[in-house]
Amino acid sequence: QVQLVESGGGLVQAGGSLRLSCVVSGRTFSNYAMGWFRQAPGKEREFVTAISWSGGTTYYVDSVKGRFTISRDNAKNTVYLQMNSLKSEDTAIYYCSLDPRGPGRVWGQGTQVTVSS
Repeated sequence: QVQLVESGGGLVQAGGSLRLSCVVSGRTFSNYAMGWFRQAPGKEREFVTAISWSGGTTYYVDSVKGRFTISRDNAKNTVYLQMNSLKSEDTAIYYCSLDPRGPGRVWGQGTQVTVSS
């Protein structure tokens, strides 16, 4: 049974940083692209970033380019999201996703990120 467990969320002041982690079990992690999405209160879940199975290709939504960095460690079955220069509009629940654009997409339970201004 596949399981994605996020951690690293919390409360941070605007301009601060957080690093999210997502550990995957139950699948051959290195076979899959991984992604991060977020959902703010009253809004639809939106794509934030994704990384290819090898880590060689990354994608970002325009609003986080230059501030967020996705990375992965296939030996640890873990994908990371380094978030710098956080803004109040980054406040959301952040979800890790395995195979984010594929038919077998799987979600984690989410981790809350709150940025105070």
